Amino acid sequence: MAQPSKTRTSIGGFGGRGWFIIIYCGLMFWFFVGMVNDGQNFTAPAFAAKTGIDYPLVLSMSTIAGIVGVILFILFGQINRKLGAVKASTLSLVIGGLAYIMVGQVNTLASYAVVLCVLGGSMMSAGYISGGILVANWFPKKRGIVMGYTTMGHNLASAFYVPLIALLVGGYGLTRGVMLPGILTIILGVIGLIFVKNTPQERGVFPDNVDEATYRKEYFTDNLDEDGGWTTKALLKNKQLWLSATSTGIIQLITTGIMTQLVVRNVSLGFEEGQAVAMMTVLALIGVVGSWAFGVIDQKLGTKKSMYIFVAWEIIALAANVSETQFGIYLSVVMIGAAIGGSANFTVSLPANVFGRHGFSKVNSVVFPIQGFFTSIAFVINAIALSLFGTLRAAYVIFIILIAFDLLLIRQVKEGAYNRDFQAEEKLVEETTES
Repeated sequence: MAQPSKTRTSIGGFGGRGWFIIIYCGLMFWFFVGMVNDGQNFTAPAFAAKTGIDYPLVLSMSTIAGIVGVILFILFGQINRKLGAVKASTLSLVIGGLAYIMVGQVNTLASYAVVLCVLGGSMMSAGYISGGILVANWFPKKRGIVMGYTTMGHNLASAFYVPLIALLVGGYGLTRGVMLPGILTIILGVIGLIFVKNTPQERGVFPDNVDEATYRKEYFTDNLDEDGGWTTKALLKNKQLWLSATSTGIIQLITTGIMTQLVVRNVSLGFEEGQAVAMMTVLALIGVVGSWAFGVIDQKLGTKKSMYIFVAWEIIALAANVSETQFGIYLSVVMIGAAIGGSANFTVSLPANVFGRHGFSKVNSVVFPIQGFFTSIAFVINAIALSLFGTLRAAYVIFIILIAFDLLLIRQVKEGAYNRDFQAEEKLVEETTES
């Protein structure tokens, strides 16, 4: 009997159709991070200046949006299960594009908060729920490196969306400045509806772009119901689900906390705003490499080992920034850039590793709201730090404590615990060894 292929450690061979999915998911991440996270370095202050509302109060609305977003994630999770990832992603992108345009139209704090809720809930659902399902379906064994590519959209948003929105808002004001990105987001949704498919089989290819013989031999091919046998109750009682969701949620909390106020943080350290924006661009470009590098590590060594390396790297990066020395600050720019590049990889890679592609739409509908809850806490940590101390340094200290605690959670994760494709391959290895 032949040995199984090297699909689980391969970092290439996606095929043209596979690359189209990767680019589509990457673009959803680009718009999400630009609109919801990094772009707030300019849209939030612009709204505060336009309305005369205190900036920390405006910033705190992001916390409310994050909490409400958890409810919306549950809703969008169900929409993905009912409509499929493609139609759901289109719906999310259209709603997100319209909400972003409304950011420039509203004039009260309450209406601003409502728009942020809709914007964050829809755009995060597009990238992480719909995009995550597409990655799990198309690349069940290559999801590590694929997430490394798709999450480059995060860093490219920091590199190019931030200066773009700075130019648009600075040159045309908030109302007109947000219109172009909103329209482009809607166009992306329409493109997805026309050209993207929920599974590779609908495009005449097999998962991970393997040939039919490999698929029949090394993958789980029995028929299951769409939820993979999972119920919401069973998932909520499952230890591995909570470990997967919480450990990745903490990582996203820290990443969001850093990126949404990075320009503000750098200005407080003595940089001019132009320098701070330039540093963010450099950091983001480093992050593109970081996304790929952590994707390769994930693919080669496994998700848990990759997360161990990530956590150690993040702790050093944050400690260097907290030192507020010239060397520490510049070191942190490089290290934070690489870490931010790799952080989003795990949101899909870890739960997909543990639970596999079968019923992943159901799994993700439970995992992502939990991740979203932790992510939303980042805004309140930053707001409290600014209000009590007038600096984000205290927030970074809290981030260090949280990421260190995360090690304990990651250690308890059991890779491949319910992943039927992994189990099929391992069974083949055992049979080959015995023969």
